[in-house]
Amino acid sequence: MPVVLVANPKGGVGKSTLATNIAGYFASRGHAVMLGDVDRQQSSRLWLGLRPPQARPISTWDATEDNSVVRPPRGTTHAVLDTPAGLHGWRFKDVIGLADKLIVPLQPSIFDIYATREFIDRLLEQRRAEKTQIGLVGMRVNARTLAADRLNEFIAGLGVPVVGELRDTQNYVQLAARGLTVFDIAPGRVQRDLEQWQPICQWLDS
Repeated sequence: MPVVLVANPKGGVGKSTLATNIAGYFASRGHAVMLGDVDRQQSSRLWLGLRPPQARPISTWDATEDNSVVRPPRGTTHAVLDTPAGLHGWRFKDVIGLADKLIVPLQPSIFDIYATREFIDRLLEQRRAEKTQIGLVGMRVNARTLAADRLNEFIAGLGVPVVGELRDTQNYVQLAARGLTVFDIAPGRVQRDLEQWQPICQWLDS
């Protein structure tokens, strides 16, 4: 069972947005997908509670009381795990050890960039004998800004692939409020966003 982990030590970079939409993508492909949440804020669990019954099902991944060990539901074929800001110590090693693919969301902010640099270095040291594939996703990116140029310069020196960039749009906010993703509604309403998701989905399926 492939496990996709979404992680970044910086808060507010879009981890839950990315995690819920990855789960939505897997569900749209007919997979038995679960979404776990080891963030104290439980954003992904809240989102699941908003998901309408007619939407493709996504299961909840049960966790222990301290959110340190998770157990996927029986029959699950794909798993997505959302993580808190400031993930460190033994919990960091425990959670990283679960992942087959690890996606790091990153915004074009100088504060996010510097907070993420050390995290990337730790990831490269901790991943299991090259088993865990690591990819970056730019969040709320406007390609025509200097901030986006700065982000691209930073990424170029990391040695970690960029698997995609997502624009700053209210589509994600409005859909999240209804427990939905860009993969749950008519493609014509989110065509530009689905185009941005294509390389990310290809990386997830590879």
